[in-house]
Amino acid sequence: MSAAAESGAQATGAQREMLRRQYLTRARRMRPFYLLLLISFAFLFVFKYLPVYRMFIAFTDFNVQRGLFGSEWVGLRHFERLMRDPFFGRVLFNTVYLSVLRILFQFPAPIVFALLLNEIRWTPFKRAVQSVSYFPHFISWVLLAGIVSQILNTYGPVFWFFGQIGVEPVHLINNAPTFRGLLIVTGVWQSVGWGSIIYLAALSGIDPQLYESAQIDGAGRLRQAFSISLPSLVPMIFILFLLQVAALMQESWEQIFNLYHPAVYSVADVFETLIYRAGIQEARFEYATAVGLFQNVAGLTILVIFNAFIRRSRDYGAYALW
Repeated sequence: MSAAAESGAQATGAQREMLRRQYLTRARRMRPFYLLLLISFAFLFVFKYLPVYRMFIAFTDFNVQRGLFGSEWVGLRHFERLMRDPFFGRVLFNTVYLSVLRILFQFPAPIVFALLLNEIRWTPFKRAVQSVSYFPHFISWVLLAGIVSQILNTYGPVFWFFGQIGVEPVHLINNAPTFRGLLIVTGVWQSVGWGSIIYLAALSGIDPQLYESAQIDGAGRLRQAFSISLPSLVPMIFILFLLQVAALMQESWEQIFNLYHPAVYSVADVFETLIYRAGIQEARFEYATAVGLFQNVAGLTILVIFNAFIRRSRDYGAYALW
């Protein structure tokens, strides 16, 4: 080996050693964050991945005493029962219809709210609005449903107001045609503030010089919002839209469960409520598992299709499958 080659090899070795030491130093400094990440992975493994093997209950005539592997294997019998279930069509329609309504009304609400907050220049007022809008997110739907019920019941302020102006009040909770609208409105109320955080973070990363240049060119606040702020949010909007589409076969279980009752089953009965009745109330664990597995497979299929379409048309998506 020549002297030049030997010198080059030593230099390369020294560089590698320096990079290794820098990596170890950085890793030691980041140990608390790695620990937090490890806790998150442990949570996902224990509560999300470890129970996956129990999905085989859907293919057995499950017996609690015999256990999962001692129960009789019945194949797709429970899925056939699901397709023949007279409530399947209603549950499927309600789930998809409510999810589409949420995409049309609840999904754009945080975007609009973030754009409006971004236009507020008085910092104390902006922080106060943010705090008030975030607050419902941290309240359980058990309490929120109780608040909504107290406001809309016969002795609540809504009935009193309509009585004062001489208008016949409507039982929004007990009336099937208005119950879906109530779900959407209360869903927006509970989620709009928290959902705007991601969009506000994206807006804060926009170069202020873009707004200054637009002002010099004579663009007003509305024009700046549509020409600078909104286009900057497009990648984030598409990714969150894909995540919303992934939940197309799922509904807000806590919200519906705490608000609905037999009078509105026809418009609010979804897969989660069917799983609850079959699995918890009727102890038909194998049938409830079959419903949940069908729901998850359908949701995954929809996500893959939409993700592939967006990646081919926009060149970005939630993940790169192909």
